[in-house]
Amino acid sequence: MSKPKLALYWAASCGGCEIAILEVKEKILDVADFFELVFWPCALDFKVKDVEARADGEIDVCLFNGAIRTSEQEHIARLLRRKSKVLVAYGSCAHEGCIPGLANVANRDQVFDRAYLSSPSTVNPDGTVPRTSTHVPEGELKLPVFFDTVKTLDQTVPVDYYVPGCPPVGEQTLAVITAVMQGELPPAGSVVGAGEKTVCDECERERSDEKSVKAFQRIHLSKPDPKQCLLEQGIICCGPATRSGCGGLCVNSGVGCRGCYGPAAGIQDQGTKMLSAVAGVLDSQDPDELAALAAQLDDPLGYFYRFGLPYSTLRRVKTLENGHD
Repeated sequence: MSKPKLALYWAASCGGCEIAILEVKEKILDVADFFELVFWPCALDFKVKDVEARADGEIDVCLFNGAIRTSEQEHIARLLRRKSKVLVAYGSCAHEGCIPGLANVANRDQVFDRAYLSSPSTVNPDGTVPRTSTHVPEGELKLPVFFDTVKTLDQTVPVDYYVPGCPPVGEQTLAVITAVMQGELPPAGSVVGAGEKTVCDECERERSDEKSVKAFQRIHLSKPDPKQCLLEQGIICCGPATRSGCGGLCVNSGVGCRGCYGPAAGIQDQGTKMLSAVAGVLDSQDPDELAALAAQLDDPLGYFYRFGLPYSTLRRVKTLENGHD
């Protein structure tokens, strides 16, 4: 009897999810024993043609990490969707767009200008930028098309399940793999291995009903009270808007929640919810004082949409330069 088939793929992401898969520790031996690994180009010498040669639906489960930034990633996403019975958006980049998605403040030409022409460390006197096609004596070389907009996996193809996190913790990874192994998958569309509440609901730090923040602090310039709510100390913590399930790794270490698990159940837009939470702790009603406090948040998009700009109601910042939007 043949084993169930498992595929893994890495699109637009840092690669941390590839490492996080190994966080199941010794259980990886059970996974290797249960599944036949049919595609994992990061670790083994698989080719796209190996997947193309398989029958549609032949792969039992695919853990797809990374957002969709290029035409190649879009092609592989569509291919793996067609070949897989179960497609999992594994990690924050596939789930929400994550850090690559912050590029949605610009378009392709602006990204290329910054990366290849105008950054302080760039030396490019000929103004060379990547092209999709170039001719050399050996023939034509091609590169994928670099899209204007970063998309989540489910903005490209239908997704069966989501495993949030940057990266997911080992318990989450094991939860989704075990569910497949035991044939106990939840309803399609479920977030697997995470909670329904917010990080705040599981945080042991003490909170009050008082509006107490008169200034915001950077974590490396402060010494926060280990017992008091970080947000009430003026340290940005996205716990009020973020899905639980990570075990509070950041807040338990004295660092504000970054928001990588995405919006908790019932929250439509994580950034808007965080703006509301921040407004709720400000100790002022004076417009000038509030404006001065807001000015201390020098990168609100980065604070509140760091992991989910493509997934949010905003999706991207509108740009019209050079005919792109």
